[in-house]
Amino acid sequence: MKDLDMPPNAIKILDKGFVALLDHMGDDTTIVNAARVSFGKRVDKMSEKDEKLIRYLLKNRHTSPFEHVQFQFHIKCPLFVRSQWHRHRTWSYNEISSRYTEVKEEFYVPAMFRKQSPSNKQASIEEPADEYCFNVYEGKETPTVEAYIESCKLSVKQYRELLKAGVARELARAVLPQAMYTQFYGTVDLHNLLHFIELRIHPHAQWEIQQYAKALLELITPIVPVTVKIWKELKGMD
Repeated sequence: MKDLDMPPNAIKILDKGFVALLDHMGDDTTIVNAARVSFGKRVDKMSEKDEKLIRYLLKNRHTSPFEHVQFQFHIKCPLFVRSQWHRHRTWSYNEISSRYTEVKEEFYVPAMFRKQSPSNKQASIEEPADEYCFNVYEGKETPTVEAYIESCKLSVKQYRELLKAGVARELARAVLPQAMYTQFYGTVDLHNLLHFIELRIHPHAQWEIQQYAKALLELITPIVPVTVKIWKELKGMD
């Protein structure tokens, strides 16, 4: 039995996270065949006519043919990203459990603390907060950054102390910060995956989860290139 290490095909995200495609079922032809089954027809490879069909399906929101394509991902992300991700209830999730195993001392340290948006209560702007400005990847830290890291380490230390005192893992984990990394498997059909990416790649989404959405799109493009190309065109994406 092996630990949940980063798969070789994973895309690294943030400082310690990643996304990997573990498995998939179907491709562009699967969509076309699902749409044409009512006529008793099927194809083995894509044609220009099939591309036009996919464009028609996407443009007119005929979603069920896209639900026949499935993807399974392995995700490692901070807890707060996981919480945003799990709001999408069209996915199937199984996550590493801190009831069953001790958590690793891994927490997210942002490359920059962004400013709060003055016009959006839930969002940030791509500017460093004055006294919090730093870049850990260049080895520069301020007392505020050191305090952030120390706070995370202290929480983990307290977690270990609680375990040593005999406190159950399911209770001891309550002291852990939202910056802690978690890992989970997520399975989703293509229709709902594209909906997820559209919402989470948007500039109004939190920057951290945007990076995961971009990676998902990169991973599925070789499998459903026609669908992704047409979807991006219809959404006005580059």
